[in-house]
Amino acid sequence: MLAQLMPGSGDDGPVRIPRVPAREAAERELADPQYHQNDPNLLQRALDWLWDRIGDLFEAAAGATPGGWTGLLAIVLVILLLAVALRLRLGALRRTPASGGGALFGDRPRTAAEHRAAAERHAADSRWTEAVQERMRAIVLALEERTLLSPGPGRTADEAASEAGRALPAHAERLRAAARTFDDVTYGGRPGTAQEYAALSTLDTDLRHSKPQLSAAPQGSAV
Repeated sequence: MLAQLMPGSGDDGPVRIPRVPAREAAERELADPQYHQNDPNLLQRALDWLWDRIGDLFEAAAGATPGGWTGLLAIVLVILLLAVALRLRLGALRRTPASGGGALFGDRPRTAAEHRAAAERHAADSRWTEAVQERMRAIVLALEERTLLSPGPGRTADEAASEAGRALPAHAERLRAAARTFDDVTYGGRPGTAQEYAALSTLDTDLRHSKPQLSAAPQGSAV
């Protein structure tokens, strides 16, 4: 095609064409869309450039690493394993309670009746871990509502059992057992059972009908 665009082209010998017109003729010819039908689009060119740069980085790293590609892959594998181990370790630390257990309650305050109703719903669905947790919260809040426990949003189950045991000494051991059950299913990873929920439900009922030793209750308390 270029020959068709060049003046004087034929069989009568070579034709000398000035450089600038020749370049312009070539540019016009190469600008024809038929030459660019299969060119990659802008996104494909950008991706090709990115992969080329990544390949260059890996080749440079392999060249600087003892053992070449094998050594580089070994280092990458070690880094990945360390990242996984660190992630598992940090997750375990977040799940591990502080000494004495964590707080009983979340951010949203609820009444003892609400916790008790939630416990019964979980029990009806055989979700014993949640049922045990909610029943223990109902027990503690019921004692707070009777002013047998001073309000303590950040109180642990052990602390609540210890304080309540002084006001209700006849139930002190069962309160401590209930606190241990709560800690086990909440922080120890052990699932609750129907028997444990039944024990907490019975304790909840008994406490609601128990009279405290007033001298052991918090100052200013009333039944």
